[in-house]
Amino acid sequence: MELRWEGEPSLSTALEKLRIQAQVTPPPQWVRIVGGWSEFQFSERRMPTIQEINAAAPETPVFILHLYGRAMLNRAALQVLGITSKTSNPPGGVIERDSAGQPTGMLIAKPSALILYSTLAQGPALSKEHQYNSSRQFMRELNRLGVTSVIDAGGGGQQFPDDYDVINQLHANNELTVRIAYNLFAQKKGEELNDYQNWVEYLNYGDGDDMLRLNGAGENLAWSAADFENFLEPRPDLPVIMESELEDIVSLLVSKRWPFRIHATYDETISRFLNVFEKVDRETPFNGLRFIIDHAETISEHNIARVKALGGGIAVQHRMAFQGEYFIDRYGKDAAKQTPPISKMLEMGVPVGAGTDATRVASYNPWVALYWMVSGNTIGHTQLYDEANLLDRETALYLWTKGSSWFSGEEEVKGSIAPEAYADFAVLSDDFFKMEEAQIPSINSVMTVVGGSIVHGSGDFSSFNPPLPPAMPDWSPVNQFNLPSSGTSKNERPRQFSTHSCCDSACSVHGHNHVIAWQTPLPIDDKSKSAFWGAIGCSCFSI
Repeated sequence: MELRWEGEPSLSTALEKLRIQAQVTPPPQWVRIVGGWSEFQFSERRMPTIQEINAAAPETPVFILHLYGRAMLNRAALQVLGITSKTSNPPGGVIERDSAGQPTGMLIAKPSALILYSTLAQGPALSKEHQYNSSRQFMRELNRLGVTSVIDAGGGGQQFPDDYDVINQLHANNELTVRIAYNLFAQKKGEELNDYQNWVEYLNYGDGDDMLRLNGAGENLAWSAADFENFLEPRPDLPVIMESELEDIVSLLVSKRWPFRIHATYDETISRFLNVFEKVDRETPFNGLRFIIDHAETISEHNIARVKALGGGIAVQHRMAFQGEYFIDRYGKDAAKQTPPISKMLEMGVPVGAGTDATRVASYNPWVALYWMVSGNTIGHTQLYDEANLLDRETALYLWTKGSSWFSGEEEVKGSIAPEAYADFAVLSDDFFKMEEAQIPSINSVMTVVGGSIVHGSGDFSSFNPPLPPAMPDWSPVNQFNLPSSGTSKNERPRQFSTHSCCDSACSVHGHNHVIAWQTPLPIDDKSKSAFWGAIGCSCFSI
């Protein structure tokens, strides 16, 4: 139900998409533009004005999220939400007002993004039927990009178990097309410990199966530990109560052998978290229990070493690709050169995995993230890193495959070509290792396989694309526009095999063009012929 501005080259075309979508979106629904864009991607290199948004959508409510710092509402949305000159600012947020005291439509996180996310949550929800359809559409979009597995680090507003009904139903109906390892995220301030005490009593780490399984706790363990990643504002200082609240929760999780992850942007925050973890470890040893520092943009060498000593890992995402310009404005170019210090993390031997942190701010497209890792550029083409913090393509892809498998405890079955590993792979539209760097974001998959079954096919493999119902509701932006993350690939023919995105060697039997074998008349059952592990299955193993 979201309109995406990912990849839009100009503000004028983005606003035209908004105008078209507003005309087909029926009351009481909103047009939502949530994540995947930055004004620096536009040729105009500026934000839309409230006046431009009102002109594009004079009657349909519009919510536009800008990074972690701002949201823009048009006049119709202000009216629906009842935001007036008398509306008070919420804690940690500001409603911008004009000289007459009237709200302009700009909401500002100072520094808390809760004002943004709580406003977004007030929009009309889709019916369960439409949520089910929408989830299938999004998984297919991920498959189109070559994604076969995801780790869900939780998110604000996602109540367990109620908000997991749709994904559980998809799983029960055998309609999941990506493997999901999910973490449980404490939702209500002041009740985080109660939530985890309740969950650990009736849930165990690893509950589920290889398609849908519980991956532990996080990324929010305690609201007092939230260091908001808003580079438009100064670094927040966490309250003094944070340590005691976090200690109680981490002690519980360690005693119950629940892996956990925690959101941490700044080194100052990470220092305080590690103080708590080391104290807990002295009383209840971690003993190999996996824990994860999420993001870690400004982590120091000293704290990388402390994470490693405790047996933890660091999950990095391409948030700097979207707000690197703002980081430079506040902290300077030199500080940005090691934000995050991925090369140093690898040099020091700590487990590192790569992801997107999608979809509220960053793009869900893995190839945009991979472009950032190897080029050091933001999506606005600002150079962030020098050679010391750039990754070669093989290393970057490793972090997206084998590297990330550690973070769901699935190193034995994901991220490598090996016996007993999952039969998950993608045939890519271009050769990631040889193509021009600037074209990397345009990569997509022409065939994606999960568990030996084809879940997406295009180009030469279109005949194998499984049927998918039309997007619902009929006014969905998916029905109005091309897929947002698609780019014009220079070569639509399959050239590269990928485990969750890659494979280093060609199949000696089929040359990785299995369609030739599948379409050859042979005296075997058709179902067995087309199955990856069937009578003419490939000798390649992948995640």
